[in-house]
Amino acid sequence: MPMKANKKFLSAVSAVALVACVVAVSPALAAFSSIQVVGNQRVEASTISDYIGVKPGQPFSSADIDEAVKRLFSTGLFSDVRIKQSGSVLIVEVDELSVVNQVIFQGNKKIKDAALGAQVQLKPRSALDTNLMESDAETIREAYRRIGRADVTVSPTTMDLGNNRVNVVFEISEGDRTKIGTINFVGNNAYGDRRLQEVMSTKRSNLMSWLSRNDVYNEDKLRADEELLRRFYFNKGYADFQVISSVAELDDATNKYTITVTVDEGERYTFGDISVESTVDGVDGAVLQRSLETRTGRVYSAKDVEDSLLAVSEQVAGKGYAFAQVTPRGDRDIANRTISIVYTIDQGQKAYVERIDIRGNDKTRDYVIRREFDLAEGDAFNQVMIQRAKRRLEALGFFEKVEIATAPGAEPDQVVLIVDVVEKSTGEFSIGAGYSTGGDNSGPSVEGSITERNFLGRGQYLKLALGGTANSRSYTLSFTEPYFLGYRIAAGFDIFKNTNSYKGYDLDRSGATVRFGLPIMEHLSAQVAYNFVTDDYTDNDTTLVDPAYIPTLPSQWIKSSVSGALTWDSIDDKNNPHEGIFSRFTVEYAGIGGDARWAKTTAKASYYQTVSEDLNIVGVLTAGGGHIMALGNPTTPGAASGGILVGDMFRASSDIVRGFKSSGFGPTHTASGDFIGGTTYLNASAEMQFPMPAIPESIGIKGAVFADIGTLFGTPYSGGVSNDAMAWRSSVGASLLWASPFGPLRVDYAVPVMKEAHDKIQNFNFGISTKF
Repeated sequence: MPMKANKKFLSAVSAVALVACVVAVSPALAAFSSIQVVGNQRVEASTISDYIGVKPGQPFSSADIDEAVKRLFSTGLFSDVRIKQSGSVLIVEVDELSVVNQVIFQGNKKIKDAALGAQVQLKPRSALDTNLMESDAETIREAYRRIGRADVTVSPTTMDLGNNRVNVVFEISEGDRTKIGTINFVGNNAYGDRRLQEVMSTKRSNLMSWLSRNDVYNEDKLRADEELLRRFYFNKGYADFQVISSVAELDDATNKYTITVTVDEGERYTFGDISVESTVDGVDGAVLQRSLETRTGRVYSAKDVEDSLLAVSEQVAGKGYAFAQVTPRGDRDIANRTISIVYTIDQGQKAYVERIDIRGNDKTRDYVIRREFDLAEGDAFNQVMIQRAKRRLEALGFFEKVEIATAPGAEPDQVVLIVDVVEKSTGEFSIGAGYSTGGDNSGPSVEGSITERNFLGRGQYLKLALGGTANSRSYTLSFTEPYFLGYRIAAGFDIFKNTNSYKGYDLDRSGATVRFGLPIMEHLSAQVAYNFVTDDYTDNDTTLVDPAYIPTLPSQWIKSSVSGALTWDSIDDKNNPHEGIFSRFTVEYAGIGGDARWAKTTAKASYYQTVSEDLNIVGVLTAGGGHIMALGNPTTPGAASGGILVGDMFRASSDIVRGFKSSGFGPTHTASGDFIGGTTYLNASAEMQFPMPAIPESIGIKGAVFADIGTLFGTPYSGGVSNDAMAWRSSVGASLLWASPFGPLRVDYAVPVMKEAHDKIQNFNFGISTKF
């Protein structure tokens, strides 16, 4: 194969040698009267003659022959070219490269023909290039390495079909899947191996790795993990942190990689003096200091510096100083382990964005990428704004990699932005089954859904989901446009239909929601929505519907409401939170037409804080509450004019206090003892999460211990109801949390320590765990 690969080069050398011989004999060759082409099968003789560059009757030299040979080789159509003169005839002998008839892949199962064909450069009807064939073989090997098949072998061969046509065949032996056996760290003292392994995207192989595929070794991915480690340490105060080396060694006997990452953590710093200095007339540094995220005495964080830099830059630009540059300067005090920061504002060099070039987006439309930039063609160049755009593009989840570079523009004061992206799959098809012990529809369940997070390359979200249990069915269609009318406002709708069988009645609920969401500041956002829901009730046990306290359920109950919510979200990692606050306050008013007449308010806040960095223990404090108030006629409670129906009230659940059955405590019907729900609830919880010993962190299982307390009380009904006042319930217990490929799952075992005699206990609770 190497001899074939070098055939073109050797032919070129022989041609040059021939030219040299001719020059030695006759430095000035005679003119020729005609050109004779020999050896061509597909390329027309006239085409070859045109590439010679000289015409019959014209004088020519050895230099002309040299140039003619080079021109013919540059076409990529010939494996050899020879030019000589015989009398008055210039003879051009060529050996044409074979034409590729088909590119065939044999032995491949894990990667389909279409996927491999899209990656190789050799195509049908192209000229055979053995160098390119070897390059394509390496491309195939790399494709297999990316899916964990590092010991794949690829052998390229050709099949002669005659008439100078060939099939190119890549014989593939896929081999066994390579795995990651161990990820070791050297030099880490502040954080244990498990905590650092959580930071990395590369994981150790486990029983569920075949679903997540996060145990595939890839050198580029390992380099990206180094950056994740740097960010992690820089945001924890370790400003001198370095990754000394990261090495992966493959054990041929076990077909597993051992990855060793050597780090130098350095010292942990806090912020020292923080100030803003300005050399720009009209910009007061003292005023801008109030917008800084960095505070004296806090643990040093590179993210806080970046956020402060962005905040100051935006304010300065907003004052009309488009070319002002904000530069942070750090001053380390090694003895006191502090870093003082001075944000300097200077008048920068005037530069404009000439254009923004986007490459690599085969699916995602250009405008979806461009709208993440706060600058456009003709605007002042601002490096801070570019970095923020990069973070936004990465947060979309559409791309594996985003790189933004600059190039000189047509004028000295112009800059070209070059955005290179590598797209990844954004469509998902899932079918799942589960079992839940909590909720109104406990028991086995199935669900199937189709989700596209970048619908038609427009950045839109679309989901169709179907599900059900033994007593329920659900259908949902959701759509979200993240940039409504070109503004950074999310607009969307949900259409749903649910059928449920409850104790005493059946409920067929259908409805729709139109919603809008807009960011207010970095962590704060607002949502508003209009909701229309129709409930069709069917009594299946009249003994459970007692007119003494609840008039007969209406055949149809319509709720027309508007709702608004404020959300504060500073959680560091949604999949594995360690620090931050997630809180939401919601108000809903029902009474814009329809039958429902009430106002409902709910609030919930969760605070996450790492208790022990070394042991990776995280504490969680949660508090919440809700109240619904009837706005209709209280003399006819439960009827349409009363404003509140049974289904509108709050029900006891594991979200309030664990250890009790769903609807297992609260106000009850005195005759039947059934729990009917309450108008008010309050609850609080304290939890400690920790890694499970002897279980690899890559499996995603954690343990937790918790204590809950809560109460559910209040009723709009005047008789036949035990209100339960503010009787408090509490429980203690332990949990297993699994960040599974099917979604977050949770198993709780709770023991009530405060309860009432008529409460219904349920120690185990298993189901989907959604935090945010």
